[in-house]
This record gives sequence, C-alpha cells and structure tokens, in this order.
Amino acid sequence: MTVDQEVVPEREQAEPSEPVSTATVVAYAIVGVVLFGWFLFGWLVLQQGFVDSVGEAAGTGFTLLLIVAIVGSVRRSRR
Repeated sequence: MTVDQEVVPEREQAEPSEPVSTATVVAYAIVGVVLFGWFLFGWLVLQQGFVDSVGEAAGTGFTLLLIVAIVGSVRRSRR
C-alpha cells in the first residue's frame, strides 16, 4: 500500500491552529477544581453515593463542554 502523494500537500495548506491563551488554561483548571468540589459535595455532604456523585459531576462537565463548543462555533462563524 502506498501513500497518495496528492493528499500530503493538502495537510500543509490547512490553517495553523491558534495557541491557547493563559486565561483559557486557568479557566479550565478552575472549572476542574469546581467539578471536583461538586463531586465531593455530593458524595460526602449530601451522601448521594459514589457512582451518583461521579455521574452528576461528569454530566455537569459535559454540559459545560457543550456550552464551550457552541460558543466557540458561534464565535468562529462570525469571523
């Protein structure tokens, strides 16, 4: 099997991705700490159970990622 030589140059023509800002990294770190705190609150304070607390924290995290993806798509489409 050989590599098609016409496909390789197309990858080089793609736009380079923008570097991630420090504020974004800090925001993601804060969200991670808050989600871990949310997990501990549900597990230890509300005594929901380990699996329920993990599921609730994971669901909250996925919801936040969905919001970030939607906002990013809207911002990118305006450029």
